[in-house]
Amino acid sequence: QVKLVESGGGLVQTGGSLRLSCAVSGVTFSIYGVTWHRQPPEKPRELVAHISARGTTIYADSAKGRFAIFRDNAKNTVYLQMNSLKPEDTAVYYCQIAGRDNWGQGTQVTVSS
Repeated sequence: QVKLVESGGGLVQTGGSLRLSCAVSGVTFSIYGVTWHRQPPEKPRELVAHISARGTTIYADSAKGRFAIFRDNAKNTVYLQMNSLKPEDTAVYYCQIAGRDNWGQGTQVTVSS
């Protein structure tokens, strides 16, 4: 059974940092890309960052220069390092295995002004 578990969210002040984790099980992790998405309050879900199986990364414009996505294949985990956080980064953050309809339960990130 495929399972994704996000963690690392929380409440942080503007300018602060958080590191989110996405632990994946039930698939051969190393052959899949993984995407972080987020859903702000009362807004649609949006892509934040993607990392391919080979480590190629893609970022939304809103994340460029502030966020970094990386993976540890030995731990079957993808991370999202978020720096210089802004109130508009407030959202539930989800990870997804690229090309599959497998999602985690999400982790709440709240940035106070």
